[in-house]
This record gives sequence, C-alpha cells and structure tokens, in this order.
Amino acid sequence: MRGFGIKEREAHDRIYDYDVYNDLGDPDSDPDLKRPVLGGKDHPYPRRCRTGRPRCKTDPMSETPSSDVYVPRDESFSGVKQLSFAFNTVYSVLHAVVPTLQTSFIDTNLPFPFFTAIDKMYNEGIDIPELPHKGILDLFPRLMKAVTDLNNSVICFETPAVFEKDKFSWFRDDEFARQLLAGINPHAIRRVTEWPLKSNLDPEIYGSAESAITTEVVEKEIKGLMTVQEAMEQKRLYVLDYHDIFIPYVSKVRELENTTLYGSRTLFLLTHDNILRVVAIELTRPKSDTQPQWRQVFTPGWDATSSWLWRIAKAHVLSQDSGYHQLVSHWLRTHCCTEPYIIATNRQLSAMHPIYRLIDPHFRYTMEINALAREALINAGGIIESCFSPGKYSIELSSAAYDLHWQFNTEALPEDLISRGLAEKDETAPHGLRLFISDFPYANDGLLIWDSIKQWVSDYVNYYYPDPKLVETDEELQAWWTEIRTEGHGDKKDEPWWPVLKTPEDLIQIITTIVWVTSGHHAAVNFGQYDFAGYFPNRPTTARKNIPSEYGYSSQEWKEFVDKPEIALLHTFPSQAQASKVMAVLDVLSTHSPDEEYMGEYMEAAWKDDPEISAAFERFRGRLMEIEGIIDSRNLDPELKNRHGAGVVPYQLLKPFSEPGVTMKGIPYSISI
Repeated sequence: MRGFGIKEREAHDRIYDYDVYNDLGDPDSDPDLKRPVLGGKDHPYPRRCRTGRPRCKTDPMSETPSSDVYVPRDESFSGVKQLSFAFNTVYSVLHAVVPTLQTSFIDTNLPFPFFTAIDKMYNEGIDIPELPHKGILDLFPRLMKAVTDLNNSVICFETPAVFEKDKFSWFRDDEFARQLLAGINPHAIRRVTEWPLKSNLDPEIYGSAESAITTEVVEKEIKGLMTVQEAMEQKRLYVLDYHDIFIPYVSKVRELENTTLYGSRTLFLLTHDNILRVVAIELTRPKSDTQPQWRQVFTPGWDATSSWLWRIAKAHVLSQDSGYHQLVSHWLRTHCCTEPYIIATNRQLSAMHPIYRLIDPHFRYTMEINALAREALINAGGIIESCFSPGKYSIELSSAAYDLHWQFNTEALPEDLISRGLAEKDETAPHGLRLFISDFPYANDGLLIWDSIKQWVSDYVNYYYPDPKLVETDEELQAWWTEIRTEGHGDKKDEPWWPVLKTPEDLIQIITTIVWVTSGHHAAVNFGQYDFAGYFPNRPTTARKNIPSEYGYSSQEWKEFVDKPEIALLHTFPSQAQASKVMAVLDVLSTHSPDEEYMGEYMEAAWKDDPEISAAFERFRGRLMEIEGIIDSRNLDPELKNRHGAGVVPYQLLKPFSEPGVTMKGIPYSISI
C-alpha cells in the first residue's frame, strides 16, 4: 500500500504515496497553461497522492493532465452504486453543463445590461444548445428546469435563499457585515490589536506600509461614540484584511484580460447590540516601475457619488472575499490539507487499529472529490481560474496563504478564534472560551459541535489508551503522526507549533482537530455556497473593472460612471458567462446526495461490537440531536440579530442533520463533495 514511488498507477491499485501538485497545468497544449509546481521551497504546499503519470514534453517538471485522475481504489466512489448520484452529478455539471453554458454565450465577456437581466436567470432561464446527453437532465431536479423547444433547452436556476428572503439585502451594509459572522466565510475577520493598521510587506517594493484609514477617518465615521483607542480597549474594532495576501498579485492580475485586483482593508465597529457596522474600505494598487502607489479610502456616503463609489468598493472587497473563501477557507484548509492525513493513515495504521477505525469514516471519498477538483475546478483554465479572483494565479495564492498562515494547531476551532483575536480562554465561560462578539453564529454553533466531537473522541481514546504510556509506545501511531508532519506537510516539518504526541490528551486534541476540519469546518464553508453566492451581486466572484476614481476625475471612465453609475457596477461584476457557470457549480457543490452519511447518524460496525464504545457513540448522537434543537431556538431569538430578523436567513450551516438537496444544513462525516 505504500508503494515505491515508481510506475504510473492503475485503477486497481491500492497504493498510497506522496507527490507535489505538479498536475494542474497543461503546457503541452498551450504555454499559457503552464503552472508552477506547488510543494517545495518556492511554493510550500501539502502533498497529494501520487499518480505517476508521464511528464509534459514542454515542461518536464509538470505531469500530464488527465480526464481520469488515479485514486486508490478504496477511496473511489465512482463505481459504488449507492454513491453514484453524488459523483455523477458533480462530474456531469463540470464536464457537460458548464461547457454547454460556455458555448451558449457568443461573447463570454458580455456583462449584464441591467439588474432585471440577472433576475431572468431564475424565472425565465438561459437558452442553451442541446446537451450532450438528454439523460443528464434527470440528475438535476433542482438546478435545471428543462424546457424543450426544438433542439434547445433552458436552464432555469432556483432562487437562492438570501435573494428569496430579501431581494435588496445584498445592497445593504448591515448584511455585508452580518455575513462575515453568519455567512460562508467566517474565517477571515480579525480583531484589530494594533493601530494604525500596517502591512508586513517591504515598502520599498509595494509602497507605504501604513494604512490610509487614519484615526481621523474612523472617528469621523463613528461620530463621537468613542475614540479609536477606546474602541480597541473595548475590543470593538475588527478588520477584514486582504492587503498583504493579494497585493503581490495585483500587477500580474492586471495584465490579464477583463479582470483587475486591489489589496483591501475593511474596518468594522462592533456596536453595543453586537452588530458589526462597516466604517471604511481601503483599496490599494501597489507601486510599480511605471506607476506610484495608488490608494483611496471609501466610507458610506451621504451623497450620490460617494454612495455609488462605496457600492463599487464593496464589490471589490466581496470578490476578494469570494476568492479567499474558495481558495483558502474551503479548498486549502479542508480538501487539500486533509489529503496527507488520509495517505498517512493508510500507510501507517492497520485497518484494525482503533484510531484507524475512529478516523476512517471522516476520510471517505475525499481523495476522489479532490481528484475531480484537480481535473476541472482548480486546474489551469478551470472554473476557479476563469471565474474567481485572482485568475490564473488563484492556486498560487493558496500556496502563499499556506506558507504565511496555516498552522495545524490553529485549525482547532477554539485556537482559531483565539488566534484571530475573537476570543480568549475563560474557564467560567461556556466551552471555556469567552467570545468578544457574543452573537457570532458560526462560533456559537461551532463550539457546540467541537465540544461534542471532543467528548466522543475522549471517550474513545481513553478507552483504548487507559495508560498514558500506551500512546508513546504505539509504534503505528507514532509513525502516523511523524509522517503527517514530515511528509504530508513536509514543507512545514520544522515549525515549532506542531503538537507533540505523548499522552492521550495530545491524541485527543489532534484527532478532534482533524475530525472538526473534515466535518464541521467543511460543512460551514460548503453547504451554503449556492444560497449565499447564487445571487452573485451578493458575492461576486471576480471584479472586472477598476474603480472609476482610480482613473481621475477628467477621465472618460469617470464621466461614464457619473452618467450611469449602475452600469459601472454591472460592468464590475462577473460576466454573464462567468456568473452562470459559477451558479451551476455552486448549486451542485451545495447539494446533499440522497445517501449522505451525516456525522453521528450511523454507527460503524466495529463500534457496535464493544458495549463501551457503542454507549459512547449513542451519547454522541444524543448530543448532536440536542444541538439541533438549540440551533433552532437560537434562530428564533429576536435578541440574536445576526441570525434572526426581517428577511434574515437563519444560520443553520452547523445543524448536524439534513434531508437531501440544497438545505444550508447538515454535517457529513467527511469531505465528500
């Protein structure tokens, strides 16, 4: 099963070994599709499962792409009847529906001419050529309301929950801020702990490090409520900081057609009723050989011009948040970082090992879905590159995020919240943690799930390791943890933050972190994608035009903006082709298949044989069922304004169980879609 790192893998193999991400490009078909190797000193990255395919002729560092990426046969669900729905649906959307949508637009860069044209996608649909296989329509009872007219079909999208509840919510600042706590990317906001805001990048290369959001700007906007110093002392100042991660790519992205990029900082004030209020947005273009640094601070306006500039600035920030969500919070931190755990588990733990039996359900089908992503989602020219910021540099940016920010110890939910300044340890508080934003739906519900997982893992581990010395002397277990650190995440093997594995408590924390990432974390960032981003003005995936004020007030772009600001915003949004492709993909990625396996729902056969483990699992299942009711009651509480209110979509992404379909709830055992 470990293999010898030689030969091309075949479908019947059960071999698990490591390789770098060198199979995302396709330089033999087009030099512009060459991509850097991810994994190593230049671009640190987790490792993937080795396939051994031949190298490209024009780039011997790259592996040839394939329409059938190898995964060990035990990880594949393509041939398992019970799971054919999930695989066939995803595969068909990526390989049939998306290409068909692409060909239905004469001009793939065409913007939406007016907002009502966006609405037509939900009630009138998009005319498309005949699909390759009529049977494909049967797979999409939700996505495709097919109307046959001669040889043409119509794809009519379901109305996303955010738009259905309040079609104007995307326009409002309060909803923009609320979704950072109760949307699909609650992993980026941080508390401001130093003032002024500063970049860690070299000012000689990128320009002034100190933010243009000054004390005067902030105190003018909060109108005497408190000083900046008081806001920091009271832990009321928060930031969405996409400055340093995006700035190195701005100049390169701007060389691409029909897209642009900025570095951004967005500042928020936490009000006394636990609502985040947007204070200011800063957009920055770094200096270059031909241009000085350009930056501007935007605030919610009281006149027409500044109000429209503010809306366009928000669109730029949201496009960056969409890209960061997809590339870092979702792909990198769940799918990508989990694959080394799966490989090491199969290489080092026997199938009868108790820890193998505990974590194996949390790895089901992840490698298969990751292979599909490498083939059609994150590959050169794929959905992510063609529709999200920052274009062809997307996956390279996820490597930069891995290098700068990823730490195994802070993948644990409590430590993640603490590291972002959103909480502190407090033994008197629920979960031993005091949240500085008390109405934080993701954190509030997530800590319930985290504690339940940790209790189940504790019961299990303490049963099999009653003597602490048993952990340190378990050769399989020690080899497993060593290989995760030194091989699977080898580019970070020397980091001091890796947990040691000596006691049952160490093992419990490590396993709980892995289980949380594959279940709760992934559910929180995945199953709300369509309902939050399916109406793309709420979460545009890319920004295609510079903000008009960058051109200067005598420019043609500024004159066109003043004449028709709505058109300027529409032209900033994704094109019609980009929006429709993303909507189709997000719909299927947000779908629970009819045979989904939810955490705590079914007991593994190995656990049934032992009365103590069986009883511990039943307690775990009971706690998850209790959490269902707690979340329901929270969503009905009028005091919790971030999850209840007029037109507000309730926060259900961490409700443990769900029915099939796009439901915005349900925590599967594993990353299976």
